[in-house]
Amino acid sequence: MSSFSTHVLDTARGAPAAGVPVGLQVRSGTGWSPLASGRTDDDGRWRAPDDAALVAGTDHRVVFDLAGYGGFFPEAAIVFRPATTDRHHHVPLLLSPYSYSTYLGS
Repeated sequence: MSSFSTHVLDTARGAPAAGVPVGLQVRSGTGWSPLASGRTDDDGRWRAPDDAALVAGTDHRVVFDLAGYGGFFPEAAIVFRPATTDRHHHVPLLLSPYSYSTYLGS
């Protein structure tokens, strides 16, 4: 079973982004269905509960609500497709006022 986590880092401040709302979703026949949601902790981290398992070969989306955080982007949505479920999927968000980037971490 595949688990999911994220880490939001504010690269402009050089600090974790605490309190950012995060939603994990899976694509279904009718659009996106929620798997889990929460907020980043004081270290900018959020881990989906164990019952929010990812499905191999299926699109998933992690949505960060950045409206209350400030900056140009009120939301960042990252769509990904896990090829396997035998690993942990860690998708960090590196955030600044006018850009963001991501990668598959470990």
